[in-house]
Amino acid sequence: MAENKNSDLQKIKKLIEIMKQNELVEVEIKHGDDKIFLKRSQPQPAVGGPVTALPTIGPESGAAPVGPNAAQSSAALSQPTAVQQEEDLVEIKSPIVGTFYVTPSPDSEPYVELGSVVKPQTVVCIIEAMKVMNEIKAEASGTIAEILVTNGQAVEYGQVLFKVKPD
Repeated sequence: MAENKNSDLQKIKKLIEIMKQNELVEVEIKHGDDKIFLKRSQPQPAVGGPVTALPTIGPESGAAPVGPNAAQSSAALSQPTAVQQEEDLVEIKSPIVGTFYVTPSPDSEPYVELGSVVKPQTVVCIIEAMKVMNEIKAEASGTIAEILVTNGQAVEYGQVLFKVKPD
């Protein structure tokens, strides 16, 4: 029994080292009924220095968005009309740093989906910051054209969450 705990402790220490090496802030691993969640404090950036390593926060979120976004941007470059349409979209940005959630609870329907019509007061998502759930409103009228983040993904201040095609 003590050997198993030692093995688990070694695995956790290894995960912490991987987090440090890859500048990860959070890691959540689920395997059957077992779940481990590790979160470390972010080092403060130097005065005036931007933080550049944050887009690679989650391994599960890093792999999925790259393919569709890469294909989408190459398609937009080959078609000038797609670029013009993209310029007409209104961005809904994160007002805080936190964890993005598309539903109010794990078993609920999403606040919005692609094609959802929103008004300025429509809640589009929740961002959890320091265990406080903050409802984010569209602040624009139109139709959701793009969702740029995935459920459970860490987001930064000013990061674009949604793009809305105005009415």
